[in-house]
Amino acid sequence: MLRIGICDDSAEARLALRAAVSRLLTPRGVEHTVFEFSSGEGLTGWMQKHAGELDLVFLDIEMGGMDGMETAKALRAADDGLLIVFVTGYSDFVFDGYSVGALGYLMKPPQDAQLDETLSRALGALYRDADKAFLCRNSEGLYRIPKKTIRYFYSDRRLVTCVTDTREYTFYARLDDVAEDVGAAFVRIHQRYLVRAGAVDRIEGGEVHIAGQTLPVSRKYQSEALIALSRAMLE
Repeated sequence: MLRIGICDDSAEARLALRAAVSRLLTPRGVEHTVFEFSSGEGLTGWMQKHAGELDLVFLDIEMGGMDGMETAKALRAADDGLLIVFVTGYSDFVFDGYSVGALGYLMKPPQDAQLDETLSRALGALYRDADKAFLCRNSEGLYRIPKKTIRYFYSDRRLVTCVTDTREYTFYARLDDVAEDVGAAFVRIHQRYLVRAGAVDRIEGGEVHIAGQTLPVSRKYQSEALIALSRAMLE
């Protein structure tokens, strides 16, 4: 599922881009959903509660209030894995998206050839970066969580909580399966805890400290966990 945001203060422009995106993705068999926003303020406000719920955003440069570049900077702060494509109606527009890591830009109205190429690059980028994110699905939706923002996972029976730098996500899973999914950068320290080695501030006795929180290290995992964490902290 490709989750796309379209942010433009023109309803007509949003409708045209939405139709073009669906016209190009549907024959490819790419499942997708589109969210529309009429302002940068609306999009960034939504993202504060829904970080990780969009894969790609088409962002109008010339909007009242927050313009496209201001909005892009706020989006990048909320989700550094989000793909951003600027949209402009001016042929003499000088593209300056490097500071926010933009994928590119489109001219209005979007031409199928250029839009199709942009969508292809977006899909390719998401495929290449798939191992950098943890996909979490719960009753609220599907979230793409950059692994480098994850502090640790906590399990209470089959209910797992993913604790990140900005929020928590709760879902049903086995912690063993989560550990296999996220890979060697995460270390099991307890039957209930799986921590990202790079997030650990220090190891002290039978505890690890992460961003002001203290987590227990159980006897079962102590030897292997302390070796792995010590090695990661030295690298």
